[in-house]
Amino acid sequence: MVSLEYIAFEHNNAAAELVKLAYDTPPLAFVHSYGCQQNVNDGERIKGVLVDIGYGLCDKPEDADLILFNTCAVREHAEQRVFGNVGALKGLKEKKHGLIIGLCGCMANQKHVVEKLRQSYPYVDLVFGVDGIDTLPQLIAQKLHKHKRVLMEPAQRPVIVENIPIRRESEFRAWLPIMYGCDNFCTYCIVPYVRGREKSRKPGDILAEFKSLVEAGYKEITLLGQNVNSYGKGLEEQVDFSDLLNLLCTVPGDYHIRFMTSHPKDASFKLIDTIAAQPKLCKHLHLPVQCGSDRLLVQMNRHYTVEHYLELIEYARKKVPGITFSSDIIVGFPGETEEDFQKTLELVQKVGYMQLFTFIYSKRTGTKAADMPDPTPRKEKTDRMTRLLKVQDDIAMALVKAQVGQTVRVLVEGYGRNEDTLSGRLDNNLTVEFKADSALMGSYAMVRLTGARATVLLGELSE
Repeated sequence: MVSLEYIAFEHNNAAAELVKLAYDTPPLAFVHSYGCQQNVNDGERIKGVLVDIGYGLCDKPEDADLILFNTCAVREHAEQRVFGNVGALKGLKEKKHGLIIGLCGCMANQKHVVEKLRQSYPYVDLVFGVDGIDTLPQLIAQKLHKHKRVLMEPAQRPVIVENIPIRRESEFRAWLPIMYGCDNFCTYCIVPYVRGREKSRKPGDILAEFKSLVEAGYKEITLLGQNVNSYGKGLEEQVDFSDLLNLLCTVPGDYHIRFMTSHPKDASFKLIDTIAAQPKLCKHLHLPVQCGSDRLLVQMNRHYTVEHYLELIEYARKKVPGITFSSDIIVGFPGETEEDFQKTLELVQKVGYMQLFTFIYSKRTGTKAADMPDPTPRKEKTDRMTRLLKVQDDIAMALVKAQVGQTVRVLVEGYGRNEDTLSGRLDNNLTVEFKADSALMGSYAMVRLTGARATVLLGELSE
């Protein structure tokens, strides 16, 4: 896969000069990212580029000279929410002379969205897609110089641009993309259409960024990709995801690695063996199954069976003692029968997930599933969801209570439910709350697990 370097060429310097000339005081930018962790990481790079050309950052849109929404297109409801938030900026635009409003990300990679913005939102000045972050300086320069809207047509570039400046939101947790795009074309999902086909970063580029994060003191590094298990496709080197994990684990330091998202069709025994062998890899596997019906898995274009999925689960349990699992479940996919749903419940009970991310099917224009007959009433879908959540809650609470009595190492991430408590995450992805000084934030602590509140563990600092 071809990659390019982000370099401050003359046009970036020119953008910085135009930004300086356009404002009486240093301008501020408000960037809000919607959706997945990939979007959050994109938002961090957008902030890095903006700072690179002279913008400061602010937390309120009313304080900003540039407002940029980095959008998600996974669900139509999310798009409607973005359009509502963009519409709310109209009054602010009228009051604040020179305010620039922009929209980028997955929504901007859909032609109908760009056309709607062009026709119905004349106060939106900038539009660019997921592959256009490195072009942001030129787009802003063009807007400031010509005083005209800059709406880029949806396009996907066959290259990965490396070393884009970044402003990370945390000083101890970091997202690290290893690949972009998706080749799976699940019938319910818009991602391949808006993020393009799979592009893997070169192992050397990933390793260099990973080393810099470890040297900067980051304790938890999460590798990102729409399907990390297919990492390596299109690269000149013969390398797969397990090889990459083994390479990164050679870096010395006190850290651990998570990754998401894994697709069951590409998950392998080799991956599980790697998790078992490498102590720096968290003993938790997020493996989205979507449903427990082979018939629906075919309709979803998932390319695995329930039997194969359970083989992976059982192999992981045998090779990685104490491993925990989480998954995604779609309830009410077009044509789902009560028999299909019962098979999903059976699968959930067999696996015993520690966490489950559940969704009622949401029709997504542009996907194959959007044209499938969907006769099941909404009430029936919501009733099924309620039943699923009851089963999962019982499973999760039993698994959480079984952890009580252990002394575990946790990464302290934030404040707990009460002001005098801190919150941290275990290796298995569970959360624990305990009383401690806030000076521990961002470091590891040994915590004895003393109880549980629903699916949250309670603990105390170990001597």
